[in-house]
Amino acid sequence: MARGTTAPLAVRMRPTSLDEVVGQRHLLGPGSPLRRLAAPSDGASGQSVILWGPPGTGKTTLAQSIAHTSDRRFVELSAVSAGVKDVRQVMEDSLNQRDLFGQSTVLFLDEIHRFTKAQQDALLPGVEQGWVTLIAATTENPSFSIITPLLSRSLLLTLEPLEDADIAELVDRAIADPRGFGSRIALETEAKAQLIRLSSGDARRALTALEAAGAHALEAAGAHALEAAEQAERPEEETDAPATVTAEALASAVDRALLRYDRQGDEHYDVISAFIKSVRGSDPDASLHYLARMIEAGEDPRFIARRIIVLASEDIGMADPQGLVIATAAATAVQMIGMPEGRIPLAEATVYLATAPKSNRSYKGMDAAIADVRAGDFGRVPTHLRDAHYPGAKRLGHGKDYRYAHDAPHGVAAQQYLPDPLVGRRYYEAGQHGFERDVAARLERIRKILGGER
Repeated sequence: MARGTTAPLAVRMRPTSLDEVVGQRHLLGPGSPLRRLAAPSDGASGQSVILWGPPGTGKTTLAQSIAHTSDRRFVELSAVSAGVKDVRQVMEDSLNQRDLFGQSTVLFLDEIHRFTKAQQDALLPGVEQGWVTLIAATTENPSFSIITPLLSRSLLLTLEPLEDADIAELVDRAIADPRGFGSRIALETEAKAQLIRLSSGDARRALTALEAAGAHALEAAGAHALEAAEQAERPEEETDAPATVTAEALASAVDRALLRYDRQGDEHYDVISAFIKSVRGSDPDASLHYLARMIEAGEDPRFIARRIIVLASEDIGMADPQGLVIATAAATAVQMIGMPEGRIPLAEATVYLATAPKSNRSYKGMDAAIADVRAGDFGRVPTHLRDAHYPGAKRLGHGKDYRYAHDAPHGVAAQQYLPDPLVGRRYYEAGQHGFERDVAARLERIRKILGGER
């Protein structure tokens, strides 16, 4: 690492201009709001922006890059430590700077979601009157964490987790750049792949792990050189050979076992398959184990949430319809709160589904119906069920003799619903587990009524 500095590697490697920023290409095109903010003040935008994205995606980096390239006054506050008094002081100073010196101010407010409604209200006059251009950063959904008046006066920009190629570029830069390790370390291919995977699209996490692993490798290399010199009874010699960071050294440095898990490879499919089969097999312990492996390996939590939703319908189904509600709520929670807290609703949904009664009857019925349709076995819609709302429909007999179910005894109208070629065909057969046991009894009565029995 760079000698004579105690700043973390992630801080030392921050870009000094938007051109150096890696990732977020959708926000950095020519003429984009961030490019206009970074322009000289005479051509710069005064549009306030809210940067929303997961940790380590570059929110602070973008703001500070704008500060380096813009000639406007730049003030940085953190909602963790700042209060209304600090905000009002910035507003007052910004107004004075504008009126006395003609200099505009950019206010970067990190973690804005930590501000209360009253604290956020204090920002409104300055933003509305143009005393400051606000760049606010948040990891939480602004629709729930930022007051509506401030949202309506700002442009919401969504940052995405960095791609693997972006993380690789940042790691390579940190190894070669004098601000980083200055080529004093080398990363084995496997170690680099593990580091990228562990980062989960978080640049700060990747650089923090690299810093720990690099320091460990340099220390080990120095100790080895000293030992060799002592054995040879000669002074320790300087060497230009970089210290090698292995996958094992990386695991040791970050104090975490490196899981064998490739998000594009066999292990990805093996673990998600084991997860699905464990939930289907009603083993909550195995289900949580595979869930933990996916989370710790950096699997996209949205992918996990989508699989849980599918599980709820495919394997729990009508045996416990509440399972789909729980699964969907967990997916929404993950979207709202992000990780690592998102693991909690994912775990709750996983345990609920694993311990719920199981049925695949509705799913199997759907597949059987699709098979008939694809085979051309469907026939025409019965005349009494056809749309009768357009002019001329009644002349064609559409809707004639249709019985309105709510007017029938028990709310079930005895009439033909399937097309003629499919009369008597059954796609759904209720099982005997959980709620579906009650459905089976009710369905038996319904089918008797539909068949003309009383």
